[in-house]
Amino acid sequence: MERHFIGLSILMFFLSTLPGYAGAPLDTVQTNVNKVLDVARDPKLKGESAKRIKKEKLEAIYEQMFDGVELSMRTLGKNWIKINPAQQQEFIQLYRQILEKAYIDKILSYTNEKIVFSKENMLSNNQAEIQTNVITSSKEIPIFYKVILKDGIWKVYDVVVENVSLVQNYRSQFNSILAKNTPDQLLEILRKKVKGQ
Repeated sequence: MERHFIGLSILMFFLSTLPGYAGAPLDTVQTNVNKVLDVARDPKLKGESAKRIKKEKLEAIYEQMFDGVELSMRTLGKNWIKINPAQQQEFIQLYRQILEKAYIDKILSYTNEKIVFSKENMLSNNQAEIQTNVITSSKEIPIFYKVILKDGIWKVYDVVVENVSLVQNYRSQFNSILAKNTPDQLLEILRKKVKGQ
């Protein structure tokens, strides 16, 4: 009996020292996506007069939900180390605004549908993939969130919508621009894009 208790104690200690986040990646994504949907569905935020407040609320959720540095590094890949720290900081800010609009526009197009958070796959101790499905009247649309653990918080570093990765999609665009232009020219293109949004 005592040996069994000791064995159980050791097991409990071992389990408590493992990254104690079973379910936390899925819970975090679900909480944030539901916050976005709550803002989108809020009847008080309908109409032109509430547009700015709605945008600010969505931006704040996006900031909590996404890891801008991780997204930027993964998107630029080997080109990340070819730009200087000041350019990196500006890229992070501009890219955040572009991605924010792309993600929010996409998720807002599903506000009347049901979103099911179906599965959490741990890719490593600090990375996971959350599988969700948007259920429409005619089909299911898969949206996968890839998340990374930093400073005890799970944050999104990629969203895959119907097998199209946001990161890979923008990586090919930016690599194509950088093949013919300087980093400063890329930033100027992004500035114009953000201004025109």
